[in-house]
Amino acid sequence: MSKYNITLISVLVIYMAFNFIFGMWVSKKQERLDASEGTGFINNYFIGGRSMGGLVLAMTLIATFTSASSFVGGPGIAYSKGLVWVFLSMIQVPTAFLILSVLGKKFAIIARKTDAVTVTDFLSARYKSPVVVIAASVAMVLFFLAQMMSQFLGGAILFQSVTGLSYIYGLILFGVVVIVYTSFGGFKAVVTTDTIQGIIMVIGGFIIMGTIIHVGGGVDSIVDKLNTVNPSWATPDQGGVTAKPYVMSFWILVGLGVLGLPQTAVRGMGFKDTKSMHNAIIYGTIVVGFLMLIMHLAGVFAPAVLDSSELPTTNGVINTDYVIPNLVLKYMNPVVAGLFIAAPLSAVMSTISSLLILASAAIVKDIYVNYIAPKHKNVQEEIADKPFEKKVRAMSIITTLIVGAIVFIFTINPPSLIVWINLFAFGGLECTFLCPIIFGLYWKRANATGVIVSMMCGIGSFVFMSAKGIMIGGTTPIVLSIGIAIVAFVVGSFIGKADYDKKSLQMFFPE
Repeated sequence: MSKYNITLISVLVIYMAFNFIFGMWVSKKQERLDASEGTGFINNYFIGGRSMGGLVLAMTLIATFTSASSFVGGPGIAYSKGLVWVFLSMIQVPTAFLILSVLGKKFAIIARKTDAVTVTDFLSARYKSPVVVIAASVAMVLFFLAQMMSQFLGGAILFQSVTGLSYIYGLILFGVVVIVYTSFGGFKAVVTTDTIQGIIMVIGGFIIMGTIIHVGGGVDSIVDKLNTVNPSWATPDQGGVTAKPYVMSFWILVGLGVLGLPQTAVRGMGFKDTKSMHNAIIYGTIVVGFLMLIMHLAGVFAPAVLDSSELPTTNGVINTDYVIPNLVLKYMNPVVAGLFIAAPLSAVMSTISSLLILASAAIVKDIYVNYIAPKHKNVQEEIADKPFEKKVRAMSIITTLIVGAIVFIFTINPPSLIVWINLFAFGGLECTFLCPIIFGLYWKRANATGVIVSMMCGIGSFVFMSAKGIMIGGTTPIVLSIGIAIVAFVVGSFIGKADYDKKSLQMFFPE
């Protein structure tokens, strides 16, 4: 192994070790605090004691939403498509604003009233239907598995490309770290390390863009080269190759649709106070805008300094997932390369950790606690029952470890093109949760029948159209699928019986 690789790997190992140790320390500190205040394991492990301040809330939203797709897959697509992919990525800028302004305050108030620590807890309290809870939990776990696969894949490819070690070594190194600290540290470890990782991502954005501009001889020189190697790079539709309706449909998938992502929606339950929420909206919008612009613009500029012949191919097609790794390997010294690689690995680790903790919550809290152990009917009873709490603690840790191990095994022989796996999982989650969350918060008539019909029609149409490659009017399958889910929800809610009592309705819609 070369001195370059040893130095780079050392930087990454130190970074991951720091994340692990710091996350575990903060989690144990929060656990002791919760024990002294009597809030118990479930509240700590799955929602972190509802103690997030503005910066932490903003960074955990960003770190959870940005992923391997944002740092590896997205810039890779921008390499081949040009500025059109930057226009598309910037749709994600208002993510923090949308989530916290539409969901934040009301979601937090209702979560505290109902002792909800997961999105499915909210659905259970709102719709009072075991079918809704179980269907939502199963869908969440399945789509999370797909999304986690894309994250493991992105991290391992990155590690393999820049260190020269095999794919499986990279998978083991960061996979074991993130699975272990998430399993034993819980939500508090996740959001604490998310804050560190969000800062590292911003630093990484500066590093990669600065490197490309320096190597390319300045922006003017890069533009001249791009005009030669990719004449349509600056057009909003890639010279007519990428249809405008296709680009605009991403306003649904990665714009409005993020309101239906459980991993971001649950952040609306865990902040400390209104001031924290308002600060997070400002911080989050600025940082997401910077990361989306800088990383995808780096992909656009990359053809000026990286020839396509330097990239590997899969079945004769260039695998653009290797654009960013190859840039790092070719132009950065090992210490700087290690610092940059820490950024996308941060995105990967933070996304995986958030999905792992929610998948564990769906299995343990939403299914086991609510239905398999029915005598423990609410969080306060669980807290008071110490033997049961101890059992739930063990089950939560073991479940998180098992889910992580399953994803790890699936990713040993993975498919290529991270971005498309990630977007498929996004679409499935949005078809499942967007209508139940939004209508549940803002429409009194919403009921369990509407949820079930909406889930069946939304997920069914999305999976069918994605599998068949069906695009209506040049849009992605998510547009029609979300439309079908909304119509199905409204129709189902009018057909179904509104069987909740006045007390429950008053909790969600106070006079």
